[in-house]
Amino acid sequence: MLLRAYAEGLFPMAEAHDSPELYWVSPEQRGIIPLDEFHVPHRLARTVRSNRFEITTDRAFSAVMQGCAAPAPGRGETWINDEILNLYAALHAGGHAHSVECWQSGELAGGLYGVSLGAAFFGESMFSKARDASKVALVHLVETLRQGGFMLLDTQFLTAHLAIFGAREIPRADYLVLLHRAIAREAVWPRS
Repeated sequence: MLLRAYAEGLFPMAEAHDSPELYWVSPEQRGIIPLDEFHVPHRLARTVRSNRFEITTDRAFSAVMQGCAAPAPGRGETWINDEILNLYAALHAGGHAHSVECWQSGELAGGLYGVSLGAAFFGESMFSKARDASKVALVHLVETLRQGGFMLLDTQFLTAHLAIFGAREIPRADYLVLLHRAIAREAVWPRS
């Protein structure tokens, strides 16, 4: 059901971490990052080249989700409840949900997770315990998507944080055209 919802442009959220129910969201304006227009700020490019972080994929999916669900400065509450944790763990086990992890001194410093369907990747959430860790994870995600033949990186909403990378909003109708083209194609997520 969850994959069918994604194919129709919907995604689930909870009101709060302890909320037992989910609701479906399909924003009028959808956030995307065009893969061919992805922009890496100069300082961040230096950080990526410095190899400050060890990058892995799908090695700590549950830990990344827990990191995204944890309270953080400026965000006391989360939309990730137990039902979402369970649903996405099942998607991960089935090969449809993936994570990018940034490690520093053997500890998980940040990362992101999302869902793949055809040549579309739906970014769900990211977190950072160390400066730039989630941004470095995003840079690696985009490179992974490009190499794998993905066509669409859905960010759900546009934030100031994502705008620095070239994210923009498009109307729902335009998004659905891109979505249906992307899910009709095949793409490859690398084996971990």
